[in-house]
Amino acid sequence: MDLARREVTTTQEPPRRDPRESRRRWPLRGSAVRFGLIAVPAAFFAVFFAYPVAAIVARGLKDGGQWRFGRFGEVLGDPGIREVLWFTLWQAAASTALTLLIALPGAYVFARFDFPGKQLLRAVVTVPFVLPTVVVGSAFLALLGRGGLLDEAVGLRLDTTVWAILLAHVFFNYAVVVRTVGGLWAQLDPRQEEAARVLGAGRLAAFRRVTLPALAPAVAAAALMVFLFTFTSFGVIQILGGPYFATLEVEIYRQTADFLDLPAAAVLSLVQFAAVGGVLAVHAATVRRRETALRLVDPERTSRPPRGAGERALLAGVLVVVAILLVLPLAVLVERSFATPEGYGLGFYERLRSADGTFAVPPLEAVANSLSYAAVATAIALVVGGLAAAAVTRRAGRLVRGFDALLMLPLGTSAVTVGFGFVVALDEPPLDLRSAWILVPLAQALVGVPFVVRTMLPVLRAVDDRLREAAAVLGASPWRVWREVDFPLVRRALLVAAGFAFAVSLGEFGATVFIARADNPTLPVAVARLLGRAGEYNYGQAMALSTILMLVCAVALLLLERLRGDGSGEF
Repeated sequence: MDLARREVTTTQEPPRRDPRESRRRWPLRGSAVRFGLIAVPAAFFAVFFAYPVAAIVARGLKDGGQWRFGRFGEVLGDPGIREVLWFTLWQAAASTALTLLIALPGAYVFARFDFPGKQLLRAVVTVPFVLPTVVVGSAFLALLGRGGLLDEAVGLRLDTTVWAILLAHVFFNYAVVVRTVGGLWAQLDPRQEEAARVLGAGRLAAFRRVTLPALAPAVAAAALMVFLFTFTSFGVIQILGGPYFATLEVEIYRQTADFLDLPAAAVLSLVQFAAVGGVLAVHAATVRRRETALRLVDPERTSRPPRGAGERALLAGVLVVVAILLVLPLAVLVERSFATPEGYGLGFYERLRSADGTFAVPPLEAVANSLSYAAVATAIALVVGGLAAAAVTRRAGRLVRGFDALLMLPLGTSAVTVGFGFVVALDEPPLDLRSAWILVPLAQALVGVPFVVRTMLPVLRAVDDRLREAAAVLGASPWRVWREVDFPLVRRALLVAAGFAFAVSLGEFGATVFIARADNPTLPVAVARLLGRAGEYNYGQAMALSTILMLVCAVALLLLERLRGDGSGEF
């Protein structure tokens, strides 16, 4: 920032640099830098995403070296498959709308209000996002199913209904909206909205005309992530939907695991891939037009205690929603982890210290495995996602804008397909990685990279281009422009991205379950294995491991809040 504003103070005037000459060189240098930045993310996605997915799809659609494209008509002509497609689409749209409706007030509260326990509550809000879906499905079943809290209180059951699915999806994705939108909202100058009100606009009109357009890219990014997660929902649908509801992801799993029909699974994977690609294309075409340079300020200047009855009521309402929708299911997990057949105690936790027929090592070792894998995955995601975000931010043509959309595809691709693809494709030289420990962090980083990109882009694109151009005219290299202009404004976004990457790596399950070794399981894999075995003690150990995962995540996120050292509304 200082570079773009410095003045010449020497007594002898130095030779003047022709600004037109700098501008002529800048596009050439900028293009080279941009494509250099893209090279690493493109290679990463080509080797660890496109290649494995293509390998498993080819195995499903090829028969004796011949492609069987006729399977598309057979599969898509099935009325049951068309019903699955329709349910997948509309439940994802409904879940996204409901999540935005419930979570946007929370984003405002975390961005603008300062209140006791804010850092702890911010960490608690993010914990549900990393829990394995099978665990959360079981927790909601205990709340909403037969004999659950709601059934005992008012005699109402919501399991095997779409409402249970929608509420569970809000539980998962509440943090996505709060963190993504709240991170940018905390840096918007509130004086702009206040100026509109001074000029006669009402509170709602000022918000609609000033704040909402500035937040539009962040809201769209959050909505996109929520839609992709709910579009590919698996564990929640399988447990809460029962035999009545199925998404594409559930159907792909059924065709693969239950019927061993790889061609049908390959067709559905391609359909899901195409649908996600279409959503990303629409997102890229519409949202980018709304992105403009914004005046960003220090979040400490925008956060204040709530004033007046209305603001205090809003804070209280958000706290009630968090308590009922987020904390209550987590409390069920904790309660069940202590409810042994002999009464409340530590029996389930003590069993985690010894190996049995399910594990080659004590299940408790999964804690250290998850932490080490998540740390490596976070580092990979920050490097790959940071380079991609820096490249996409610069002015570019259709190629780079298309790459922006492609970065989100891992979130919308079947985890079953990716997991099988890793096993099939990465098992021979020069990519014989199936027995290498790095394979698990690579799979986790695939999910973390889109979060890094989507978290950093709204802030990077809000930086005024004139600052970069002024620095370039003064002779700064692209690297120095990034270091002295962009980085001071986006360093908090880097922490946001690191938190998201670490969180999703801790809870990643879909692909990891196929590649995690029996002697090095992650926490979600260990929980799923315990839930897959009958018996009260296995279920109790699964709840105990889930509680440990919850606590590990909460401690990690709380430490991140301390390291940030301010009260902004970011991750």
